[in-house]
Amino acid sequence: MKPNEKKPEPKTLVKQDKTINYWKIAFLVLAGLLIGTTVFFASRIFQQRESGLNESTELVQREGSPVLTVNSNKSQVNQLIDFYLSDFQKGQDVTYDFELRNEALLTGEFQVLGFPITFYLYFDPYVTEEGNVQLKAKSLSIGTLDLPTSEVLKMIKRSFKFPEWIEVNADEQVILIRLDQFRMQNGLFIKANKINLVDDEIQMSLYLPAESEDE
Repeated sequence: MKPNEKKPEPKTLVKQDKTINYWKIAFLVLAGLLIGTTVFFASRIFQQRESGLNESTELVQREGSPVLTVNSNKSQVNQLIDFYLSDFQKGQDVTYDFELRNEALLTGEFQVLGFPITFYLYFDPYVTEEGNVQLKAKSLSIGTLDLPTSEVLKMIKRSFKFPEWIEVNADEQVILIRLDQFRMQNGLFIKANKINLVDDEIQMSLYLPAESEDE
Protein backbone atom coordinates (compact mmCIF):
# COMPACT_ATOMS: atom_id res chain seq x y z
CA MET A 1 0.00 0.00 0.00
CA LYS A 2 2.94 2.33 0.47
CA PRO A 3 3.49 2.75 -3.27
CA ASN A 4 -0.08 4.06 -3.52
CA GLU A 5 0.64 6.78 -0.99
CA LYS A 6 3.12 8.40 -3.39
CA LYS A 7 0.55 8.90 -6.13
CA PRO A 8 -0.51 12.41 -5.05
CA GLU A 9 3.01 13.74 -5.56
CA PRO A 10 2.96 13.56 -9.39
CA LYS A 11 -0.43 15.32 -9.41
CA THR A 12 0.99 18.26 -7.47
CA LEU A 13 3.91 18.51 -9.90
CA VAL A 14 1.56 18.50 -12.89
CA LYS A 15 -0.42 21.39 -11.43
CA GLN A 16 2.78 23.39 -10.88
CA ASP A 17 3.87 22.70 -14.44
CA LYS A 18 0.50 23.88 -15.71
CA THR A 19 0.78 27.08 -13.68
CA ILE A 20 4.24 27.70 -15.06
CA ASN A 21 3.00 27.06 -18.62
CA TYR A 22 0.18 29.57 -18.16
CA TRP A 23 2.68 32.25 -17.19
CA LYS A 24 4.90 31.33 -20.14
CA ILE A 25 1.97 31.52 -22.53
CA ALA A 26 0.86 34.87 -21.10
CA PHE A 27 4.37 36.25 -21.46
CA LEU A 28 4.71 35.04 -25.06
CA VAL A 29 1.34 36.52 -25.99
CA LEU A 30 2.28 39.90 -24.48
CA ALA A 31 5.67 39.86 -26.17
CA GLY A 32 4.01 38.97 -29.49
CA LEU A 33 1.57 41.86 -29.19
CA LEU A 34 4.36 44.34 -28.45
CA ILE A 35 6.54 43.10 -31.30
CA GLY A 36 3.59 42.95 -33.69
CA THR A 37 2.57 46.53 -32.89
CA THR A 38 6.12 47.80 -33.41
CA VAL A 39 6.52 45.97 -36.72
CA PHE A 40 3.09 47.19 -37.90
CA PHE A 41 3.90 50.86 -37.37
CA ALA A 42 7.44 50.46 -38.70
CA SER A 43 6.20 48.80 -41.88
CA ARG A 44 3.63 51.56 -42.43
CA ILE A 45 6.30 54.23 -41.97
CA PHE A 46 8.91 52.63 -44.18
CA GLN A 47 6.34 51.74 -46.84
CA GLN A 48 6.24 55.42 -47.75
CA ARG A 49 9.40 55.12 -49.85
CA GLU A 50 7.36 53.15 -52.43
CA SER A 51 4.38 55.48 -52.52
CA GLY A 52 5.64 57.87 -55.18
CA LEU A 53 7.60 60.68 -53.54
CA ASN A 54 9.17 61.28 -56.96
CA GLU A 55 5.86 62.53 -58.28
CA SER A 56 5.66 65.50 -55.92
CA THR A 57 7.93 67.31 -53.49
CA GLU A 58 5.03 69.00 -51.75
CA LEU A 59 4.77 68.48 -48.00
CA VAL A 60 1.99 66.38 -46.61
CA GLN A 61 -0.72 68.09 -44.61
CA ARG A 62 0.57 68.24 -41.04
CA GLU A 63 -2.48 69.40 -39.12
CA GLY A 64 -4.24 66.87 -36.96
CA SER A 65 -4.61 65.31 -33.53
CA PRO A 66 -2.06 63.02 -31.84
CA VAL A 67 -3.56 59.58 -31.22
CA LEU A 68 -0.54 57.61 -30.05
CA THR A 69 2.80 58.44 -28.42
CA VAL A 70 5.54 55.83 -28.81
CA ASN A 71 8.42 55.73 -26.32
CA SER A 72 11.39 53.73 -27.52
CA ASN A 73 15.12 53.30 -26.98
CA LYS A 74 18.29 52.97 -29.05
CA SER A 75 18.29 49.18 -29.13
CA GLN A 76 14.73 48.99 -30.48
CA VAL A 77 15.29 51.73 -33.06
CA ASN A 78 18.57 50.14 -34.19
CA GLN A 79 16.73 46.88 -34.90
CA LEU A 80 14.26 48.74 -37.12
CA ILE A 81 17.06 50.64 -38.89
CA ASP A 82 19.02 47.44 -39.54
CA PHE A 83 15.92 45.67 -40.86
CA TYR A 84 15.04 48.57 -43.15
CA LEU A 85 18.55 49.13 -44.55
CA SER A 86 19.02 45.41 -45.22
CA ASP A 87 15.91 45.50 -47.40
CA PHE A 88 16.56 48.93 -48.96
CA GLN A 89 20.15 48.12 -49.99
CA LYS A 90 19.46 44.70 -51.53
CA GLY A 91 21.38 44.31 -54.79
CA GLN A 92 23.55 47.39 -54.23
CA ASP A 93 27.32 47.08 -54.58
CA VAL A 94 28.07 49.94 -52.18
CA THR A 95 26.32 49.85 -48.81
CA TYR A 96 26.47 51.74 -45.52
CA ASP A 97 25.41 51.25 -41.91
CA PHE A 98 23.65 53.62 -39.55
CA GLU A 99 23.15 53.11 -35.82
CA LEU A 100 22.41 55.04 -32.66
CA ARG A 101 24.95 55.08 -29.85
CA ASN A 102 25.53 58.11 -27.62
CA GLU A 103 25.76 59.76 -31.03
CA ALA A 104 24.33 58.73 -34.37
CA LEU A 105 26.97 56.90 -36.43
CA LEU A 106 27.13 56.53 -40.21
CA THR A 107 29.78 54.10 -41.48
CA GLY A 108 30.69 52.92 -44.95
CA GLU A 109 33.36 52.69 -47.60
CA PHE A 110 34.01 54.62 -50.79
CA GLN A 111 36.81 54.81 -53.35
CA VAL A 112 39.50 57.50 -53.34
CA LEU A 113 41.96 57.23 -56.27
CA GLY A 114 40.99 53.60 -56.65
CA PHE A 115 41.58 52.71 -53.00
CA PRO A 116 38.80 51.73 -50.59
CA ILE A 117 38.45 54.17 -47.70
CA THR A 118 36.38 53.38 -44.60
CA PHE A 119 34.80 56.32 -42.78
CA TYR A 120 33.08 56.80 -39.43
CA LEU A 121 30.94 59.91 -39.30
CA TYR A 122 29.31 60.91 -35.99
CA PHE A 123 26.23 63.12 -35.67
CA ASP A 124 24.25 64.86 -32.96
CA PRO A 125 20.50 64.41 -33.61
CA TYR A 126 18.01 67.24 -33.09
CA VAL A 127 14.24 67.41 -33.40
CA THR A 128 13.11 70.36 -35.53
CA GLU A 129 9.99 72.47 -34.96
CA GLU A 130 8.29 70.59 -37.80
CA GLY A 131 8.87 67.22 -36.11
CA ASN A 132 11.67 66.21 -38.48
CA VAL A 133 15.05 64.87 -37.34
CA GLN A 134 18.24 66.78 -38.14
CA LEU A 135 21.61 65.05 -37.91
CA LYS A 136 24.42 67.57 -37.42
CA ALA A 137 27.91 66.25 -38.22
CA LYS A 138 30.03 66.20 -35.07
CA SER A 139 33.27 64.34 -35.80
CA LEU A 140 34.88 62.28 -38.54
CA SER A 141 37.31 59.37 -38.55
CA ILE A 142 38.75 58.40 -41.91
CA GLY A 143 42.12 56.79 -41.24
CA THR A 144 45.21 58.83 -42.12
CA LEU A 145 43.41 61.03 -44.63
CA ASP A 146 42.87 64.67 -43.76
CA LEU A 147 39.59 65.56 -45.45
CA PRO A 148 37.02 68.14 -44.33
CA THR A 149 33.65 66.78 -43.27
CA SER A 150 31.85 68.68 -46.02
CA GLU A 151 33.94 66.93 -48.70
CA VAL A 152 33.31 63.51 -47.16
CA LEU A 153 29.56 64.23 -47.12
CA LYS A 154 29.74 65.11 -50.82
CA MET A 155 31.43 61.77 -51.52
CA ILE A 156 28.82 60.00 -49.41
CA LYS A 157 26.01 61.71 -51.33
CA ARG A 158 27.54 60.66 -54.67
CA SER A 159 28.46 57.13 -53.62
CA PHE A 160 25.41 55.91 -51.71
CA LYS A 161 21.73 55.52 -52.42
CA PHE A 162 19.52 57.09 -49.77
CA PRO A 163 15.73 57.02 -49.41
CA GLU A 164 14.11 60.00 -51.09
CA TRP A 165 13.02 61.43 -47.75
CA ILE A 166 16.66 61.77 -46.63
CA GLU A 167 18.39 65.05 -47.54
CA VAL A 168 22.18 65.40 -47.40
CA ASN A 169 23.42 69.00 -47.17
CA ALA A 170 27.21 68.77 -47.45
CA ASP A 171 27.84 72.52 -47.17
CA GLU A 172 25.98 72.78 -43.86
CA GLN A 173 27.22 69.32 -42.77
CA VAL A 174 23.69 68.19 -42.03
CA ILE A 175 21.51 65.19 -42.90
CA LEU A 176 17.78 65.80 -42.58
CA ILE A 177 15.24 63.03 -42.07
CA ARG A 178 12.07 64.48 -43.62
CA LEU A 179 9.19 63.00 -41.64
CA ASP A 180 7.06 65.78 -43.13
CA GLN A 181 7.20 63.87 -46.43
CA PHE A 182 5.48 60.84 -44.95
CA ARG A 183 1.81 60.04 -45.50
CA MET A 184 0.74 56.68 -44.19
CA GLN A 185 -2.44 54.71 -44.77
CA ASN A 186 -5.65 56.62 -44.03
CA GLY A 187 -3.65 59.86 -43.95
CA LEU A 188 -1.79 59.10 -40.73
CA PHE A 189 1.52 60.88 -40.23
CA ILE A 190 4.31 60.91 -37.67
CA LYS A 191 6.31 63.56 -35.82
CA ALA A 192 9.43 63.26 -33.70
CA ASN A 193 9.04 64.65 -30.18
CA LYS A 194 12.27 63.88 -28.40
CA ILE A 195 15.64 62.24 -29.07
CA ASN A 196 18.03 61.97 -26.12
CA LEU A 197 20.63 59.34 -26.95
CA VAL A 198 22.66 59.76 -23.75
CA ASP A 199 19.64 59.00 -21.55
CA ASP A 200 18.29 56.50 -24.12
CA GLU A 201 14.97 58.31 -24.64
CA ILE A 202 13.29 58.44 -28.06
CA GLN A 203 9.69 59.59 -28.43
CA MET A 204 7.45 60.03 -31.46
CA SER A 205 3.75 60.69 -31.97
CA LEU A 206 1.30 59.32 -34.52
CA TYR A 207 -1.32 61.79 -35.78
CA LEU A 208 -4.75 61.57 -37.35
CA PRO A 209 -5.20 64.09 -40.17
CA ALA A 210 -7.51 67.04 -39.65
CA GLU A 211 -10.88 66.66 -41.37
CA SER A 212 -11.30 68.58 -44.60
CA GLU A 213 -13.63 71.56 -44.44
CA ASP A 214 -15.25 70.37 -47.68
CA GLU A 215 -16.32 67.05 -46.17
